[in-house]
Amino acid sequence: QVQLVESGGGLVQPGGSLRLSCAASGMMFSIYAMGWYRQGPGNERELVAAITRGGTTNYADSVKGRFTISRDNAKNTVYLQMNSLKPEDTAVYYCRRQSSPLWGQGTQVTVSS
Repeated sequence: QVQLVESGGGLVQPGGSLRLSCAASGMMFSIYAMGWYRQGPGNERELVAAITRGGTTNYADSVKGRFTISRDNAKNTVYLQMNSLKPEDTAVYYCRRQSSPLWGQGTQVTVSS
């Protein structure tokens, strides 16, 4: 069964950090580009960061310099390190196998004092 499972979300104070993980199974993870998306209250789902199979990354302007996407092909996992979190980063975060309908179930990130 092909699936993506996110973890690592939670409640954090402004300025804090979280690391999200997305574990893939049932697929040849290393050959796919992967992405992290988020959907905040009342907003459409948006791309936060993406990484190609070769390790090239790109980021939404709103998170550049604060978030880092990475992958560990040996562990079939993609990560999103989030630093200097802001209340506007509050959202459900999803990982996706890029250019496919395969999504994870999402993990809630709440940034609040």
